[in-house]
Amino acid sequence: MKRLCVFCGSSHGNKPVYTDIARQTGAALARRKIALVYGGGQIGLMGVVADGALEAGGEVIGVIPQALATKELAHTGLTKLHVVSSMHERKALMAELSDGFIALPGGFGTLDEFCEILTWAQLGLHAHPCGVLDVNNYFDPLLEQLDRAVAEGFLAPKHRALVLKANDPDELIDAFEHFKSPKLKQWIKPRET
Repeated sequence: MKRLCVFCGSSHGNKPVYTDIARQTGAALARRKIALVYGGGQIGLMGVVADGALEAGGEVIGVIPQALATKELAHTGLTKLHVVSSMHERKALMAELSDGFIALPGGFGTLDEFCEILTWAQLGLHAHPCGVLDVNNYFDPLLEQLDRAVAEGFLAPKHRALVLKANDPDELIDAFEHFKSPKLKQWIKPRET
């Protein structure tokens, strides 16, 4: 694995543990010589994960839409910053540059990015690992919803298994290194009448 993408909030959240896990994640990637790909901002957890990697001597690649470069205060100290024209272009470039995807706590944008990349995995558009850092049980409700989707017949168990979970960055990266994408020939089964 050469590069991992981290999706996370443009705010810090209201508990110090969120900032701590973001900094630890950036540092863990740098220690392992894995470049960080992320949303390019210098505020919130985005800025913290980038600074954590940079402070540990890591490579950091940001991807930010022009419209957000001012609002999210594009990070000016990165190894490389791509300024793109749209959110769609941002997500596509982040996916293209990355060998796996981690979600840290965040809001709509984080969930959007993570769910879209999971959908791409389900459709077989990529075979990279996807996982959440479930610090402070932040992602438990999302994971419970995915389990319910399986129970209600909307999600196959093999697709649910695409979401890895850990509470520690090194543990999640270890799981990524051992990840083998399941064979996903058909993502949906026609209903029998």
